[in-house]
Amino acid sequence: MVSTLADNLHHAASGLLRRPFPLPIRAWDGSSTEAAAAGPDAGTVPTLVLRSPLAVRRLLYAPGELGLAEAYLAGDLDVDGDLRRALELVWSPGAGSVRPPLRELPSLLALARRHRILGPRPQRPGEHAHLRGRLHTRSRDRAAIAHHYDAGNDFYQLLLDPTMAYSCGYYADGPQTPLAEAQLAKLDLICRKLDLTAGRTLLDVGCGWGALLLHAAEHHGAHVTGVTLSRQQFDFVSKRIADAGLADRARVIQADYRQIPDLLAGAAGQPIGHGRYGEFDAVSSIEMGEHVGGGNYPTFARLLYSAVRPGGRLLLQQMSRGENAPDGGAFIATYIAPDMTMQPLGATVGELARAGWEIRDVQALREHYDWTVRAWAKRLADNWSAAERLLGPVGARVWRLYLAGGGLAFASGRMGVDQVLAVRPLPGGAPGLPPRRVADDAASPAGPDSTGSTDSTDSTDKGWGGP
Repeated sequence: MVSTLADNLHHAASGLLRRPFPLPIRAWDGSSTEAAAAGPDAGTVPTLVLRSPLAVRRLLYAPGELGLAEAYLAGDLDVDGDLRRALELVWSPGAGSVRPPLRELPSLLALARRHRILGPRPQRPGEHAHLRGRLHTRSRDRAAIAHHYDAGNDFYQLLLDPTMAYSCGYYADGPQTPLAEAQLAKLDLICRKLDLTAGRTLLDVGCGWGALLLHAAEHHGAHVTGVTLSRQQFDFVSKRIADAGLADRARVIQADYRQIPDLLAGAAGQPIGHGRYGEFDAVSSIEMGEHVGGGNYPTFARLLYSAVRPGGRLLLQQMSRGENAPDGGAFIATYIAPDMTMQPLGATVGELARAGWEIRDVQALREHYDWTVRAWAKRLADNWSAAERLLGPVGARVWRLYLAGGGLAFASGRMGVDQVLAVRPLPGGAPGLPPRRVADDAASPAGPDSTGSTDSTDSTDKGWGGP
């Protein structure tokens, strides 16, 4: 029986994975392995569509994740069916790397010559990061943040819910919860863990588009200072504060986190605006620590510690990965979030403890992030034409691939996310916290317009283990 181009490509793909390639392939010459893959699951298995020899050529020049991703972004490679399902089948638990082993290279090159795939390296599709200078200097961090958020406020409004929370939501009742409710529940859970009430002060480091800042000020009466490095976010949050009439309780500063002590120090005994460095009642950092870098994390942890008074609290929400894959992979580093580092949870907790924090509790939310990302992916799909207008066809595909792979990483346990609650101990070691945990059901997701402490709970406390 004569082998077709699709047969040869399927055989080569199996060599890359070191196991039978799980998807049927449709090649640019019209040949296909779909008939051979027919079976009881055939209707649910996506087909890998190779529209051009460039799809294979990109993989020869960039073996592994990045070559495959760029072939998809350029449209040389596509998926007929569910993209996430295709990724799940290819990168199943225990699957090997897609980087070809040395023994496979001669056969791959022979296949490329036989089918006239060889040629000059294709141009990279879309906008990718061009960062210069030493890792995690202020100028390089500013460029890295700009790369990620230059997608623009209009795009993020399309992707996110009305709170504009760009972080894991809290699905206390499971994945059927609407995205907006899950984000409000997360914001209120944070405020209750920090015991924010009228007049108390919060420093939110990495405030994004102001979701927590506005929620804490409006629903809990807190005086909040938000800090962002992004100019687009600063302008957006400034307008949200003004439109909500919260200028007496909320403000935003555009700055690198390392500038915070100088910007908020003030003269001795004279608080500035909504809080003075060293005297805040609470500090939060919601999925910003990933941009700090491992080498700078001790400085970051000490900065958070020094921001609050004795008895002040920290709520840190942060993603994590194993030690062997801290940066999220070549695709994310090149197209989404350059210089992002995700360290193991234990390393983060250790750094916080060494800075002086007493760790009071950790709540794992890994599956909640899968549900959050699924909701974002649906919003992207529902607004696909608008996304293409805002980002261009390649930029929109970057985000489709990012969300499909990101959700799968959380679902499979390759990535995690956790809320860490800590306190700066009072003199003599007193923790300044009540003996019981904050109950998940202590308030509605919209948040209490309360002036009393939210820390008192009853014996029916569900704990912090998720749904």
